[in-house]
Amino acid sequence: MIKDWRTTLACFLILLFGLTMYYIGTDGFSAFTAETARVNKLVQEKPKFPDVTFEDSKGREYSISEFKGKYVFITFLYTSCTTVCPQLEMNMSKVYEQLPQKYFGKDITFLSISFDPTRDDPTTLEKYRGYFHSDGETWRMARIPNKAELDALLKAFGVIVIPDGYGNFTHNSAFYLVDPKGVLVDVMDYKKTDEAAKKIMEILKRETGE
Repeated sequence: MIKDWRTTLACFLILLFGLTMYYIGTDGFSAFTAETARVNKLVQEKPKFPDVTFEDSKGREYSISEFKGKYVFITFLYTSCTTVCPQLEMNMSKVYEQLPQKYFGKDITFLSISFDPTRDDPTTLEKYRGYFHSDGETWRMARIPNKAELDALLKAFGVIVIPDGYGNFTHNSAFYLVDPKGVLVDVMDYKKTDEAAKKIMEILKRETGE
């Protein structure tokens, strides 16, 4: 009888420990994967876009203040990627196409940021943007030449980039929305383009009083 009681207690303690670890690992049961927990944490903390200098496909240099007063819809990529990046940018183009032109340049700008600045120079970015019908103005592609600045941005926005030693990278992918004050306000699933477009439309309509 005592042995059975001890066995039951041991099982209960193991179950309790497992549930506690699951609770911690899933951010209080609100997330079921590490990536979801990461996104939830980012949206909650709302990090500010760090001070970096962009160089875009036109060779122009500027800071995030270039987009002051506008929302910025962002992706992170590298042009040599043959896996997720082409789909990421194709999906970005689908969101772009769903938004009315009247908002572009005035209320929102699209920005694709390369985390491979050595290879992704302005000439390479200029060629790459053509594959997705980016106009280079309302949807820009740029790099951050300064490694320290690039690393600071990737860290602030929770972008994980791991080089494989052969010129490629393992990385996470998402849509990032920065508000007119330069604060990250949302991280969206890049596979859900209709949902992302709808969410942005609601925000823009609210901001413009429509």
